[in-house]
Amino acid sequence: MEAKGASARLVLQQCISAKLQVKPITGSEEAVYVNISRGMVAFVCFLKQADQTTVNKMVDHITQVKLSKQDDGKLVSILDLPGDLLIVPQATLGGRLKGKRMQYHQNIDKNLGSELYAQLVEACKQTLKQKNKAVECGTYGNLQVLSIQTNGPYTHIIDVS
Repeated sequence: MEAKGASARLVLQQCISAKLQVKPITGSEEAVYVNISRGMVAFVCFLKQADQTTVNKMVDHITQVKLSKQDDGKLVSILDLPGDLLIVPQATLGGRLKGKRMQYHQNIDKNLGSELYAQLVEACKQTLKQKNKAVECGTYGNLQVLSIQTNGPYTHIIDVS
């Protein structure tokens, strides 16, 4: 599924609400969740070729793609939608099917991926802060539990080159 020359993959999904567990129950500590109401969930995966330019392109795609419907039916970006953003790291988006198994040889090194993910989250926060929108995010490299309520099949898969 990977496009030649891609340095990252995004899946953007509009939502009515989304809840992501970022820390599981441990001993006496409760699980920790982040939530958004209406808005968009961005699943992100960095591939080996990713760098700062990739992050900048991803921020543009996340904030400017016209994915969500307004009440009048017009498609708008998250910048124009009354809604927030949830960013979910999703390394499985970098997988390729070989026979009956998935392989992840094209995924970025975990440490560099974590660094680029942090830059992506911060850049999205700065961009959306100007429009008074919340940005929540998952934790890179950890298993997480997601619950999402969508309001349409408006999912976009974007290979970032």
